[in-house]
Amino acid sequence: MNPDKPLALLGGLTPAQFMKTYWQKKPLLVRQAFPDFKSPLSVSALKKMSKHDDVESRLIQREKDQWQMDCGPFSRLPKASTPDWTLLVQSVDIHDDAACALMNQFRFVPDARLDDLMISLATVGGGVGPHFDSYDVFLLQAHGHRRWQFGQQKDLSLVDGLPLKILSDFEPEQEFVLEPGDLLYLPPQAAHDGVALDECMTISIGFRAPDEAALARGMLEAAADQIVARAGLSSGPYGEPPLPGPKLDALYRDPKQLATAHPAEIPDGLIQSAVKSVSKIQFNEALAHRFLGCWLTEPNQAAVFDSDDDIEDEEDNPAPYTHWVLDRRTRMLYRGKQLFINGEVAAVDAEAGLKILADARELSGTNPVAKKFSPDALEALADWLDAGWIHLIRK
Repeated sequence: MNPDKPLALLGGLTPAQFMKTYWQKKPLLVRQAFPDFKSPLSVSALKKMSKHDDVESRLIQREKDQWQMDCGPFSRLPKASTPDWTLLVQSVDIHDDAACALMNQFRFVPDARLDDLMISLATVGGGVGPHFDSYDVFLLQAHGHRRWQFGQQKDLSLVDGLPLKILSDFEPEQEFVLEPGDLLYLPPQAAHDGVALDECMTISIGFRAPDEAALARGMLEAAADQIVARAGLSSGPYGEPPLPGPKLDALYRDPKQLATAHPAEIPDGLIQSAVKSVSKIQFNEALAHRFLGCWLTEPNQAAVFDSDDDIEDEEDNPAPYTHWVLDRRTRMLYRGKQLFINGEVAAVDAEAGLKILADARELSGTNPVAKKFSPDALEALADWLDAGWIHLIRK
């Protein structure tokens, strides 16, 4: 995606301008970001999706100041004529190609930050109350009308004892009614409240924002896995060779330990040895590459891949398969020469063609770089095809 090419969905701003001026800084409202917009899913299709075991959904209902939240799947939903209820269906992008294609229009933000596409269906008065998110979000009106109030207040205290995180003192600064095709961007911790004015659907494109605790825990776990791998002279946690570095297989020795009158006291030497051994672990960029690459490409827990067992025989259809296409559920990232796909370190370097496949999520077989695939890359593509991570299509 060209960061300097104006986008209608950003109101004519280029992605570079948007990221510099608005991203994580201030809200942006774009009227008719998607002219004549049609939702990727109908109301009935969304309701049907919420009945599936492999779909994450929630039903939120409000009666006066009483809130109730239930988790799906749902065999029955309230009637459309019943006010004040909202159905939230998470990660629609892994279940529907059109929803995935819509989310991919926001890939001017790195994939490492892009999380999922959620759709909410609400009846008159429906909403989830005034709240804030800890991540960036684009709110696209898909059907009906919703009134949004929002501001960037500093007081983010919540009401106690509720199943939802409702702000105790909401002070909106702006108010707009969104129609189908309108888009509202909100940065993290922007207080907002959306209320349905009629039966409406709103699409949320959300972005993951790991906190320092998650990053630190991940680095520690990755380091621990590498220690185990090196000690056993085996592969790393994702099948890769252990990271280079000091071996930590030396046994603790204390030839100068004196006889003690306090046998229950932990010896100084053992404490110093523990500190010295952990200091040998290299918390460096190489470790971060592997941890983040594998963690950020972990497929959604509801993702199920199907291989292309039904590819037509070339004799039945002479039109050649010309394109490699990533499955909508596949997550693929790279850093330098390392390639990561669906939670694994790829057994092949990130060649130019594979980087294009990751960036564009498809690659034409007629592209010159595709004709320069190494034998290892072709073998990897064949394995991913068998696993259903990628597909061959005619185009």
